[in-house]
Amino acid sequence: MVDVMSTTITTYDVKGMTCGHCVRSVTEEITGVEGVSAVEVDLEAGTAVVTGDVAAEAVKAAVVEAGYEVTGTR
Repeated sequence: MVDVMSTTITTYDVKGMTCGHCVRSVTEEITGVEGVSAVEVDLEAGTAVVTGDVAAEAVKAAVVEAGYEVTGTR
């Protein structure tokens, strides 16, 4: 986790994504979380990099809502 001017950047490891539709679904769900200012989902790396003032549990819940699993954060 890196703090930048009171904004946190967290990388979430996301298990189960296999295609562009998966990336879109995860991106849309996380974008809808209050406090998220940016999301970058990488299919090959299996990650979602989230920027904003947001609770990790809310992001994890959004990933689960999209149908995937968070296996770690950094």
